[in-house]
Amino acid sequence: MPLLCGGTSEAKDADDKIQELCDKVKLQAEAKAGKAFDVFSAKSYKTQIVAGTNYFIKVHVGGEEYIHLRVFEMLPHAGSTLHVHGVQTPKAHHDPIEYF
Repeated sequence: MPLLCGGTSEAKDADDKIQELCDKVKLQAEAKAGKAFDVFSAKSYKTQIVAGTNYFIKVHVGGEEYIHLRVFEMLPHAGSTLHVHGVQTPKAHHDPIEYF
């Protein structure tokens, strides 16, 4: 399916790159959620191309609990320009990733 201009991609399984991105923003996510997570494992994600990339990521945070992250990566993708713009919690494994 073609990507809509400004729309999000189809959900994909998280890979090593997405897990690395999650590892880099874990402290920001914990601050926004107001709690610490023992587990922080990326499961799936969608992307949106803007003046950079928005990542919408489903993250397993222990037990039956998941959160959804919205992470913005500024251009150029240097890795140090990552910002958590939103956290949705609580979420479950079956909750679809949606734009927020």
